[in-house]
Amino acid sequence: MELVTVTDEGPIRIVSLNNPAKGNAISRPMAEQVQAVMQEFERREDLRVAIITAVGTRAFTFGADVADPPELWRAIPTVGYRPLKPVICAVEGWCVGGGIVLAMMCDLMVCGAGAKFYYPEAKLGLTGGMIAGLVSRIPHKVAMEIALLCRTVDAQRAERIGLVNEVVPEGEALAKAREWAGELAGMAPLVLHEIKRMVTEEIIPRGPSEQMAIHGQRMAAIRNSADFKEGVAAFREKRPPRFEGR
Repeated sequence: MELVTVTDEGPIRIVSLNNPAKGNAISRPMAEQVQAVMQEFERREDLRVAIITAVGTRAFTFGADVADPPELWRAIPTVGYRPLKPVICAVEGWCVGGGIVLAMMCDLMVCGAGAKFYYPEAKLGLTGGMIAGLVSRIPHKVAMEIALLCRTVDAQRAERIGLVNEVVPEGEALAKAREWAGELAGMAPLVLHEIKRMVTEEIIPRGPSEQMAIHGQRMAAIRNSADFKEGVAAFREKRPPRFEGR
């Protein structure tokens, strides 16, 4: 079974978490697959908008799969992949733990009337830390209530506090996200890209966990580069290195 399904509808890419039997819990391979398909979305000139959703209405995701813990940052917009194109999240059912982080990092979010948001990590004794970014996206006291008191937030309150843009009848979140994506696909890409760049890179602050994940990717790119291999070979062969910047 594919853990992530991808459907391209003209300029719109729909990425669906696909393990409903486990509440679409994000495992290591699922996180890696989300990252891969979204990095491809970044590169494709014919694709203009992405929707991240999930199969079924029971859960968008129950969060990290404890049986196969992921490097969750890989699945997170602006961290594991950084498209300047708009990304919409369509949530049905439970959105738990790291699922809230994934959803809050998208540019827009719509949810079904039965959606519930729950961040239980203070009860579990472990956190990845990216939930700290919630305080820059909704009112501070409400974000702390969600993160510290582990309160469940229903769809209607999620809309009131600005966590989601719109609540629709249960089962219709993806349809509404498609509608928005169609509108965005007809707008000027350069303008959308620059607005998003300014917001994500210059206005919204990055939390320590986000910065660490991005820094780690940059360092990994250097470690895995052809230039590093050339540098090691040149050192061993006692010759000047021939670096190519790749």
